[in-house]
Amino acid sequence: MQITDITYEADGRTMVGQYAVDEYRVGPRPAVLLCHEGPGLDEHVKGRAVRLASLGYAAFALDYHGGEVPIEDAMTRIGELSADGARCRTIGRAGLDVLLAQDAVDPERVAAIGYCFGGVMAMELARDGADVKAVVGFHPGLATSAPAAPGVVTASVLMCCGAEDPVIGFDQRSAFESEMRDAQVADWRIDLYGSVGHSFTNPEVDTLGMPGFTYDEVANRRSWRSMLDLLDQRLGPVD
Repeated sequence: MQITDITYEADGRTMVGQYAVDEYRVGPRPAVLLCHEGPGLDEHVKGRAVRLASLGYAAFALDYHGGEVPIEDAMTRIGELSADGARCRTIGRAGLDVLLAQDAVDPERVAAIGYCFGGVMAMELARDGADVKAVVGFHPGLATSAPAAPGVVTASVLMCCGAEDPVIGFDQRSAFESEMRDAQVADWRIDLYGSVGHSFTNPEVDTLGMPGFTYDEVANRRSWRSMLDLLDQRLGPVD
């Protein structure tokens, strides 16, 4: 396994993402861009990149904060990015460009996935018309300051949400459904997991002691499988 930190510029900051690829396979392969949770690029999402690489994908976990920042600064920054869809899309595009520049990547077979606010960033790429075949969000934000225009989203869209998520509730899910319909998105769905809260894919979230933020092994496993099924359908089999 080749794991490399890649430094690049975006949003006036020096970002440090992680690229992972199985060096035993040869030739271009399908690729996945990963967008981290709000606090920053941590071992949770880096581990997901390595896991995807072990399955034969080229994977790049982008950075949207600029390295490690205090949690208060990270939350402030997320608030700013949430209110500015265009800025969010620019940051996502910078990470996507890094991924596409890698020799092992087949540019015709690329997906974007994201966790929590990273799900927002992945979805903003689709709203921006980026040439990604699939977008997957895990306990993602669904709101946007710039809803998709009709016909722009060409990716298949999968949002994996907890029914008891205190951050992403019914109103956001309903508004997202209306947006997908209005934007004439051909292939989209929300997987909704009963009795499941926010950050259900991250085993470390329980240490925060925040109500409604709970790891759920079953939802974690089911959402990962749903993602892999979609990647197989839209990116084709891994050689």
